Amino acid sequence: MAGRAATSSAKWAREFLLRRNPLGAIRNSSSAAPGAASSTPKVPHFSKKGRILTGATIGLAIAGGAYVSTADEATFCGWLFSATKVVNPLFALLDAEFAHKLAVTAAARGWVPREKRPDPQILGLEVWGRKFSNPIGLAAGFDKNAEATEGLLGLGFGFVEVGSVTPVPQEGNPKPRIFRLREDGAIINRCGFNSEGIVVVAKRLGAQHGKRMLAETSGTSSSPGDEVKPGGKSGPGILGVNLGKNKTSEDAAADYVQGVHNLSQYADYLVINVSSPNTAGLRMLQGRKQLKDLVKKVQAARDEMQWGDDGPPPLLVKIAPDLSRGELEDIAAVALALHLDGLIISNTTVSRPDPVSNNPVATETGGLSGKPLFPLSTNMLREMYTLTRGKIPLIGCGGVSSGEDAYKKIRAGATLVQLYTGFAYGGPALIPQIKEELVSCLERDGFKSIEEAIGADHR
Repeated sequence: MAGRAATSSAKWAREFLLRRNPLGAIRNSSSAAPGAASSTPKVPHFSKKGRILTGATIGLAIAGGAYVSTADEATFCGWLFSATKVVNPLFALLDAEFAHKLAVTAAARGWVPREKRPDPQILGLEVWGRKFSNPIGLAAGFDKNAEATEGLLGLGFGFVEVGSVTPVPQEGNPKPRIFRLREDGAIINRCGFNSEGIVVVAKRLGAQHGKRMLAETSGTSSSPGDEVKPGGKSGPGILGVNLGKNKTSEDAAADYVQGVHNLSQYADYLVINVSSPNTAGLRMLQGRKQLKDLVKKVQAARDEMQWGDDGPPPLLVKIAPDLSRGELEDIAAVALALHLDGLIISNTTVSRPDPVSNNPVATETGGLSGKPLFPLSTNMLREMYTLTRGKIPLIGCGGVSSGEDAYKKIRAGATLVQLYTGFAYGGPALIPQIKEELVSCLERDGFKSIEEAIGADHR
């Protein structure tokens, strides 16, 4: 197998070069009869950025083919993830939104590493009757239209959340709308729920779900020794679907209900997003009365559908980090009274905490994510755990870029943890790194499982 892999990578590189720069055609045409019309194709010109990306890709392919001939599968898998550290910084040379689209395309087409190593048992846990191989997930906003769920789950995330998905397709806010603050490890975005809409996303998720069902019934699904044991409707890992409302909609509840009716059959959990700062009036739905009325209607829509033995998908609400203590108390009261299945804490912030406030890019409107959000979102997470008395699973989101960050979220009360900006900057190599560091944190403090560490700061 190793020899075939090496030969295959060399063949791929040779064909790639011929497609990019058909020198063979040039040489052949030089022997044509004098006077014959020249059919020599022009060698395409590539920018410096293009040549760097092409060279890096070819180099990794050749090196990978050579390396696999002397390494076992687990070692080679680790090498592939480490190799992405070479390519990922090159994305910084590109426009932020174009780089994002390129990353989603790469994951959708399988141009990213696939995690073959099983997660350490200490990281496994069960939430809502669903088994997570690890608590590290990808937040909504990265794969807005469910284009790359299989590839993203294959990277080793314990769960991936797609969306936000709106009922009707919409472009979102004008570009440019994504701004990097690289020195602060942060991003400001004002995308405004750009979405291809429920119909398109439902077709994609339905096709993925059908593919998995076919594989299971035909006996072609991978054996347990090949990859992480499937944990949800999408195969390996758990799939969440984040629901949004259209910008021009006058009935927010109807938008979320439509999302439930069309997408819940493909989701391992659902999220009501009422906290994006980039859709006018959306955050008003976090008020006590508004949130209570909304959740009741969405729960009713979900519960009126027919479900199998697994029951309906859990329903969560994603809240903002810019809420007052009183507003947090109201949300906690609604969550407990209506038996909400969970809360995601938190979305992006409209504030500009230090040191971001000194960055010229900070004047751009939109939600701030990344490292500067970590203290604000973690403190809110800690407060909400106290207010809900640890009775509701919380997903900690905001500023996670290391295993230590994830561990602090868990100790503060998070059952699960999500990242986005850290992944955008760190790339695929960050995922196994975070899991490895998280294991070290647990073992350092004497915890035998991830579940023992949840809310440890409150004990």
